[in-house]
Amino acid sequence: MKILMRADTHYSIVVRDSEYEKPNYTFSQVLAAVAVSMGSMIVGFSSAYTSPALVTMQNSTSISVSEEEASWVGGLMPLAALGGGLIGGPLVDYIGRRRTILFTAVPFFVGWILIATANIVHLVLAGRAICGLCVGVGSLAFPVYLGETIQPEVRGTLGLFPTAIGNIGILLCYVAGKYLDWSQLAYLGASLPIPFLILMFMIPETPRWYISRGRTEEARKALQWLRGAHTKIDNEMREIALSDAEAGKESPITELLSKKYMKSIFICLGLMAFQQLSGINAVIFYTVKIFQMTGSSINEHLCTIIVGIVNFISTFIATALIDRAGRKILLYISSVTMTLTLMILGTFFYVRDNLNLDVTTLGWLPLTCVMIYLLGFSLAFGPIPWLMMGEILPAKIRGAAASICTSFNWLCTFTVTKTFHNIIVAIGPSGTFWLFGSICFVGLFFVVVCVPETRGKSLEQIENKLTGRQTTRTRRMSSIANIKPLPSGC
Repeated sequence: MKILMRADTHYSIVVRDSEYEKPNYTFSQVLAAVAVSMGSMIVGFSSAYTSPALVTMQNSTSISVSEEEASWVGGLMPLAALGGGLIGGPLVDYIGRRRTILFTAVPFFVGWILIATANIVHLVLAGRAICGLCVGVGSLAFPVYLGETIQPEVRGTLGLFPTAIGNIGILLCYVAGKYLDWSQLAYLGASLPIPFLILMFMIPETPRWYISRGRTEEARKALQWLRGAHTKIDNEMREIALSDAEAGKESPITELLSKKYMKSIFICLGLMAFQQLSGINAVIFYTVKIFQMTGSSINEHLCTIIVGIVNFISTFIATALIDRAGRKILLYISSVTMTLTLMILGTFFYVRDNLNLDVTTLGWLPLTCVMIYLLGFSLAFGPIPWLMMGEILPAKIRGAAASICTSFNWLCTFTVTKTFHNIIVAIGPSGTFWLFGSICFVGLFFVVVCVPETRGKSLEQIENKLTGRQTTRTRRMSSIANIKPLPSGC
């Protein structure tokens, strides 16, 4: 097969079907996804901790916690995570993605031990702050690491592992919280960083970070480990090197505020905003209290466990669908589902509190709405903003931009979590859930207009599309490179 090329391309394209083997779920990639996701389990446990723990903490004789202090126990973790997001960006760029994740394990352990052994609320707050810093760093570094190590065709599925295993952390906290008090639950939290630390020692740094530091041989070894011993990696190595070389031409001073990068950052910020302003963390942090407010005859701790199970199962549904249906269609379904359930939940409270009607026969409705709401959230708006942050942020600004997006996410989380009680007092439960539902409805239009589909695309293809940059010459020939040899009879 002859290929006519412009004289100035200086590339010789050799087409071999064997060099473009069908990607698969290699053990190495799955191990990397699971290792990173163990950190996400700690994040999930940390987020859910206050839901069962605050109830026993406020009734405890060993520690005194006021209503205001309790709100800070819930709100300080996402506030500290904001700071963690800010320092995480420089860390993933300077010391590496893997090492940044690895360094969160010991502080996680220390934070949980402080909470478990506390006899005054200030030690609890200190422990929550330390865990919050690690949550912020980890929630930034996890998607960046996975985005740079997993093949495009399976990146959606394996990229949802942090959310899936993070939901196991939430479920574990809810189930254990039914039987353990706040201190015992914190000791359980302190045990989670141990397997996380062990697994992180078993995986390599990302090839892209090695390339950015000029450590080509180490990059090749890491990529070969990730793709499998018998997989040809020359084309992917060349692609990563060219992408890094192209990124290196940009001005380091103005790169983050460059107009061509604004679209990627804006999309990430928008997804993060709609994710958190949907009220999800208010539901996760205060699940028990929400069910206490409904007056349902179903035990609130049982409701919480059911909610955790639904949250856990729904992520696996998303994992099965994301590389088939794509990101956008799942975001559409997620937005509509959350909007409808929040509006119905708000209406339930309005009928009960403002119209003074008897709703005892509808005691099942709040639990059903929260279950379907979490199903919709976990299907897309929970995992996809984090997944897409690792996909659509350009390589040159990935660390700094991910830092901004993560910090913004946790700022929104803190705002919703800390003000949830105040909003309920100001506009009532019905107005609060209607407000969150309206935000989800606006989020649907944001997805329709602004969010691109990234399914099955390499990081270089996504970056080229969003920045409007012409693809590198090797990438411009990708369609040729993927052409299989014609039968000899043609």
